[in-house]
Parts: sequence; structure tokens; C-alpha cells
Amino acid sequence: MASVRYVLKTNSKWNSIYIRLKHDGGKDRLISTGIKVPKNKFSKSLQRINYTDEVDVDDLNDKLRNLKTHILNKYSSDSLGSTVIDNKWLKLNVDSFFNRITNESKEDEKHFLYSYMTTYIEAAKKRIDNLNNPIDNRTVQHYETTQRKLKAFETYKGKLVRLTDVNLQFREEFIEYLENEQMLNPNTIGGYLNVIKRVCRKADFQGYDVNNSYKSPDFKAPSNEALDTYLTIEEINKIYNHKFTKDYLDNARDWLIVGVWTGFRVSDLLSLTKDDITKDGLIFKETIKTKKPVYVPILGQVKNILDKRDGNFPRHISDQKFNDYIKIVCKEAGINSEIKGSKMCEIEVERKNGVKDIIHRKKTDFYPKWELVSSHICRRSFATNHYGKLDTMTIMNVTGHKTESQFLKYIKVTPKEHAERIREYWKNRTVNG
Repeated sequence: MASVRYVLKTNSKWNSIYIRLKHDGGKDRLISTGIKVPKNKFSKSLQRINYTDEVDVDDLNDKLRNLKTHILNKYSSDSLGSTVIDNKWLKLNVDSFFNRITNESKEDEKHFLYSYMTTYIEAAKKRIDNLNNPIDNRTVQHYETTQRKLKAFETYKGKLVRLTDVNLQFREEFIEYLENEQMLNPNTIGGYLNVIKRVCRKADFQGYDVNNSYKSPDFKAPSNEALDTYLTIEEINKIYNHKFTKDYLDNARDWLIVGVWTGFRVSDLLSLTKDDITKDGLIFKETIKTKKPVYVPILGQVKNILDKRDGNFPRHISDQKFNDYIKIVCKEAGINSEIKGSKMCEIEVERKNGVKDIIHRKKTDFYPKWELVSSHICRRSFATNHYGKLDTMTIMNVTGHKTESQFLKYIKVTPKEHAERIREYWKNRTVNG
């Protein structure tokens, strides 16, 4: 027969609550629960914390009640076998209840999501894809960012997440934390959830105990419609024909024009040199991300830019400067129609301790189009402006999209533009009837 009671060993301003297990004719085991209460706020007779606004009384009393049940249940099962019931046993089971990892429970680390993610990430760094190339560094960085968000969530909740805890309730709480505390948008959160699903799938495949909720269609990543924009052909012509008085803007404009007519990612675009032009007048590039060889024709405006520069591409600039400069380029060229989109803004948030912080998060609103321009606009403009004019597979071969559904989500053709394209198609055709 065993009994569990809570006691205080001190009478200080703040005091730790200890759990005492008595069993086998008076054997006494005593360790700290890790819960602390203000002076004179614990009732020994009622075995509960008295009301105070200094701690969450209801939550802590629930934990004390559930911990008692947990310890008694574990004792009932373990005492029937050869398990030694001592202070180490008591500490391990208290830590297990609170999902804590301690030196005594290192062998149990593999069952925690954060710890398994460490193993997963280290393996990813050595993994190669189907083309025998290493996994992209940005993919690994995304895994590491997801792990940091998980750690922040665990710190906020005051408990560690086991692989068996990754259920629909975890999904809701994780989303709520990232939305309300970290002020992240649904698409960003969705990316983190997808990584966690991938990690759980791998753990499941390797035989770890996982919660099968990750397979549920309800364990889905939140998302909102991507509001990324593109440049129409009319806007591209406007930018191309604008006279810039500053050389750095003229140079950035030329890169932008090359980008929207070649469809390269910025990492490939800004590394183009004269050596990438073939004898038959094509641009040949093995892309950095996919390691896939891509041929792109040199179209009119791009040819004119190369001729202007004696056959050379514009002067090299960094990704960041390109992003900064093309906003100014588009502003000066009058690309200022008001459109809905998201951009980084300073947001003031108040933490639980009352301290106000300034953080940077994407805010969705209506902005002048030039404010929403970034390097991504090159590839998206190429894809959108060629959609409906060339077969989809030809465009995908340049943009690198693997599936048509992925490609169709990427392009930015509005319902009105679809209607205009149908009207344009039938403009010089007759319909019999």
C-alpha cells in the first residue's frame, strides 16, 4: 500500500512543493516537484494551493492532483515486478509527468520531438537527393528554424513535447502560440507544421512510438492565399523604356528585365556571365538549387541590354541590393497601382511581463505595387506572362516546378485576366452557329 502527500520544507518568500511517497511499511521517498508557491499559500491539510494572483492556482492544483494519480498508478504497476522503488524512481516518474529531460533520463530523449529532430537534422545534412546532390542548405536551415520554434513553444508551455504528444490538440496549441505570441502568418506556420509532419513520418518509419494524428487530414497546415505579385508586360515595357539618371538604378533595371524574360531564380540570375551564352544564342545555366541544366532563349529586350553592354550582362550586385534597388526602379518608373499584398512592418507587442517589444512581421494590406516588388517577381512574372501562350510543361522546364498543380498555384492570373485572355483568343476568330 502506498500514499502520496505534498509538503513544504521551507518557509521563505517562495517555497518548493515536495512530493512524499510512503510505501512498504513506512519507506519514505521525497523529491521536489519543481512547483513553487508564495509564502503561506499552501494548505497542508487540503493538499492544495490557496488563492493568489502570483501563480495560476487552478492550473497548478490540477497538476498536483494529476501528478498524485500518476505516481500511484506507476507504483501499482512497477511494484509488482522487480523495479526498485527509490528516490531515483520517484524523480524519473515526476520528470516523466512534466515531460522533463534530466541526466537520469537521457535514455528516454529519443522519445521527445525536439531531441529526435536533432537526429533528423544531422541526418539531413548528410542526405543526398535523387540526383546524388546534397540537400540544399536552405532546407536544413528551415528544419533548424522549425526546431527553434518548437523549443520556444515548449518554454512557453513549460513542458517538453513527446512524439506521442503530436496530436490535433498539439497542432491547435502550436498554431495559436505562433500566431498570437510570435505574430507569424499562416503560410509561415504551415511551413513549420509540414516539417513536424515530415519528422513524425520518419520517426514512425524507424519504429518509434508516435501519435498517428499526424496522418489525419485534420492535421493540416494553415494557409492563406499567397499575395505575391507579378509585373505585366505593359509594366515591364514601362520599366524598360524609363530613363534612369543614376547608374546603379540603370544597372538594377537591366537585371530586372533580364530576370522577367529568363525566369531564373535570383541566385542563378545574378551569377549570369557572358560565358553562359552559347554559340547559337541561348543562355545555358545549371541551376544552383536543382542542379538541373536549363536553356533559355535571349529575347528582344534582353538582347538589347546585352548589346548595350558589349555582350555582357549587367554589373554584378548582391541579392539584397537587387531587392532594394528594384523597388526604387519600379517606383521611379511609376509602378504604383494599389494592390493587396504583404510586406514586413514594425509591430509593437506587449509581452506577458508587460514589456513592449518592436518586432518585424508581414502585414497584409493595400500598398503601391512598387513596395511589394522583390527578386521573386522575376520568376513569377516570367511564368505568369507565358502561361496560356506556351504549353505548361515548357514553362515548367524553365521555372523548375515539378508538378503542374504546384505551377498553377505559383502563377498570378486573376479571374478577370483569364476572361480577357479568352476574349483575346476569339477576337480574330469566328464561331459558327
